[in-house]
Amino acid sequence: MDSDSVSPYKLIFKALTLIPISHYLLISVFVSIVFVYNLLEFHILQDVFGGFGGGSVSLTFGSGSELYAEVVSKCSLLHGRYLATPWLSSPHLQTILLNAVVKTPKFMYKRELFRTSDGGTIALDWLMNSDVAETSFQVNGTSTAADIPLLILVPGLTSDQNSPYIKEIAYKMAKHGWNVVVSNHRGLGGVPLTSECFYTAGKSDDLGEVVNYLHQKQPETPLYALGTSLGANILVKYLGEDGVKVPLVGAVSISNPWDLLIGDRFYTRGIMQKFYNRVLGNSLKGAAKLHQEVYARLSDWEGIEKSRSIRDFNNYSARIAGNFETIDAFHRWASCARLVTNVSVPLFCLNAIDDPVCTDEAIPWDEIRKNKNIVLATTEHGGHIAFFEGISGKSLWWIRVVEEYLSKLHVSPSLSKQQMNKFKESASETLQFEDSVSRDNKKSV
Repeated sequence: MDSDSVSPYKLIFKALTLIPISHYLLISVFVSIVFVYNLLEFHILQDVFGGFGGGSVSLTFGSGSELYAEVVSKCSLLHGRYLATPWLSSPHLQTILLNAVVKTPKFMYKRELFRTSDGGTIALDWLMNSDVAETSFQVNGTSTAADIPLLILVPGLTSDQNSPYIKEIAYKMAKHGWNVVVSNHRGLGGVPLTSECFYTAGKSDDLGEVVNYLHQKQPETPLYALGTSLGANILVKYLGEDGVKVPLVGAVSISNPWDLLIGDRFYTRGIMQKFYNRVLGNSLKGAAKLHQEVYARLSDWEGIEKSRSIRDFNNYSARIAGNFETIDAFHRWASCARLVTNVSVPLFCLNAIDDPVCTDEAIPWDEIRKNKNIVLATTEHGGHIAFFEGISGKSLWWIRVVEEYLSKLHVSPSLSKQQMNKFKESASETLQFEDSVSRDNKKSV
């Protein structure tokens, strides 16, 4: 055969046709596995080669941090290692299956409706340690109701008191002797909007009113707060805005987005991030439809219905209602990262570096190091509010971490008692002032 008269491409094609179809199928399966493995960011091979030893917890704090010395240094879990459940060795699987895998405890909340200063309604769902039959022990040997600490839970984006992970942390803390109350966001938890205002990513004043109300209602009770995801952003923003006036003994931030502007850019990058953006945007639209009349009066309802992302939704709702010129201006205002240096209560934060919803690029590392009241723990894996552990995957590592940390903080000889004394002095001064005003008013009458 004359080599000049035969196309090399024909020869290649003929050679390819001689390869069995089964081999092509094997190659296709292999390529698909590699694609999915990388897309979902699996780390099972890394875990295998690491002998399933897990990864160490990285702690970030400032030099001379009393919070680290008094509390965090004594938390064994934070000085150990975290290993994700083998069959959930992907941040995306952990995040997507969070509400499906977590076994929801069976119990009933006691609901209280709290009215805000503008006439809004917030559902407070209570779970007392006495409501959990198998309460294992009392915190610090407490005997009176006033001594039992109260944990305020602030849910994520469109989560409420019935979200599986919220019920799990509420139940576990009650089982360990704590009283718990879930502070639902305005318009969520099955409660209507009763004023011309809806909840947004930066609406921290509602939480401030709830905390002050609980402090006035139970002035001797040690108050703690825990926020997850967007709830963590709102909590830390509140802590930074009110500074030394915050009547909390301590706080916890789990999977905080920190900077919503950076997070907004993050959602436009990868396939999975765009997927989350669409899903979360739709969940916001679904929540808004429950209160369509109020949203229609305060924002652009047609724009909301056409929204395909969180950015779109906020642009047509929160930006307009808040009179912000641009959506970026709203995101800057709503972010807690800019207020981290003002936090004056002991604050423990936990983020996973592979969190597919809240990028680690938004974490204010330097600001955290400058504030002696904050300690940040980061793990290589864990997903978003997940941190599944064990073979069955029915246990959330972060809940065990929170329970250990808060228990250590509550019995801390300097930090917790220092905060409580400050509140008692503040409460005493307030009562003296009110008595003085009352006497003056009587004289004038």
